[in-house]
Amino acid sequence: MDSTIARAHRHATNLTRLAGAGSNYTNPGVEAPDHGIGRSRGAWSSNIHHLVDGHSRPLVILVGEGQAGDAPVFGQLMGHLRIPRVGGGRARTRPDRVRGDKAYSSRTIRNHLRRRGIGAVIPQPADQIGRPKRRGSAGGRPPAFDAEDYKGRNVIERGFNAVKQWRRLATRYDKLVVV
Repeated sequence: MDSTIARAHRHATNLTRLAGAGSNYTNPGVEAPDHGIGRSRGAWSSNIHHLVDGHSRPLVILVGEGQAGDAPVFGQLMGHLRIPRVGGGRARTRPDRVRGDKAYSSRTIRNHLRRRGIGAVIPQPADQIGRPKRRGSAGGRPPAFDAEDYKGRNVIERGFNAVKQWRRLATRYDKLVVV
């Protein structure tokens, strides 16, 4: 799982107009929630969150505001996960393991995955490594991390490279998130 930024075209937002059919009269200067456009450091953008399989095929795609972080969307990504079975039957909702970058390294996410019996291949940021070490034996055991398995996370990056070739996704020209 990972996310990428898609910059919104200036005509995809309606914040420049204070009147007209698409303006937000109740709260000017704020984009409507069904637009999935938010202010990030650079400009107006959207955050595209992907959950893919081992062959870079998307399983779940969510579009959110540009300033939103990756970790808060984790629950929604896992909630929408449905892996259809080949021979029929109920779809799987629990993968064998989840590979994510350091943005998904939180105690809440790791506990959620552990409770559901899903392996977590998520590295720890440097600030999270130092905290338990300072506490000594009371800091607990560090989470397991398989560096060799983490190399397989490049499939999502390759998937993003392919998706970013599509003009409609590379720059958000559409106002609404719905298709």
